[in-house]
Amino acid sequence: MSQCANKKRVLVIDDSEAIHTDFRRILNPEQRRGQDDLDLLEEALFGPAPSRLTASEETEFEVDSAFQGQEGVAKVREALTSGRPYELVFLDYRMPPGWNGAETLRRMRTVAPALRVVLCSAYSDYSWGELLQEFSDLQLLKELRKPFNGQEVRQLALTLTTPPDGTPAAT
Repeated sequence: MSQCANKKRVLVIDDSEAIHTDFRRILNPEQRRGQDDLDLLEEALFGPAPSRLTASEETEFEVDSAFQGQEGVAKVREALTSGRPYELVFLDYRMPPGWNGAETLRRMRTVAPALRVVLCSAYSDYSWGELLQEFSDLQLLKELRKPFNGQEVRQLALTLTTPPDGTPAAT
């Protein structure tokens, strides 16, 4: 599953570079865990450790970045045109000075109405109820509060990029 075409495509739209780095570390286990000194010592003493990756840890994601809503919508459009659509978007509520998350979502829905989106923020200019009224499909829209838990992010990504029957989502 090391080919880029086999990875689940995820777009992160957030104005913070640190958030993009966090998502890459969480969604790409091979990048988030290198060998530290203790791992090297253990391997020298006891030999290489057997692989203990679970199916969810083996799932690979191709994480793309956009730093403003306008850029994110353009990337979604471009991905659709190229035949390599995103399966999931993590979208920040606030991204000054451009569109906020709600406006970005409105524009994104005109381009990709069935794209799954996780709205992320420590605070919001809109209540979750208001957003659900406008964007009513709970299968396509979820909320994630910052600061977020890495396991929660990974589980959301796995759940939202895998159809209910358990087979990989079509891209």
